[in-house]
Amino acid sequence: MRAATPEDALRFMEIYNQAIAQGSCTCDTEPVSLQNRLDWIREHQGSRCPIFACLQGGQVIGYSYLTAYRPGRRAVENVAEVSYYLDFSAHGQGIGSWMLQRTIRKAEELGFTTLIAILVESNEKSIALLRKFGFAEWGRLPGIVSLGGRHLDHLYYGRHLPRKQKETGIRGVHL
Repeated sequence: MRAATPEDALRFMEIYNQAIAQGSCTCDTEPVSLQNRLDWIREHQGSRCPIFACLQGGQVIGYSYLTAYRPGRRAVENVAEVSYYLDFSAHGQGIGSWMLQRTIRKAEELGFTTLIAILVESNEKSIALLRKFGFAEWGRLPGIVSLGGRHLDHLYYGRHLPRKQKETGIRGVHL
């Protein structure tokens, strides 16, 4: 994994549009444009909430990212939303687990104390992946998602991260 660059926008668009076309992985219902992905990557560059490109054999096969939860609200400034998308041809190979594990580790390094994931109840593979990494269902908004004539629940999964201890300067004592 590496930090995303504007050159990744085309692959990110293709991967995300696969999820949209599948019809149960995201609340977006219309394909996104290349300009949309370029703007999105540029918005994240230099922020505390990075986008990561996942490569296999030098080719982008997926991406993950962090998004500020309720930007500007100081009481939740250490909470981030985690999201991830993987080319359908790479499913079932353990790559999603590898990608999520590294994104969680990076969130810890960046000082986030809590991660949430917001997803559609029909996204069973993603729910299983989150549970594998210690996420639990923290909230459910019943029937608010309308996909393909079905009304589905919007789920909030969450996980607390280890809090970094601050050094006091006194050996062996941490606050």
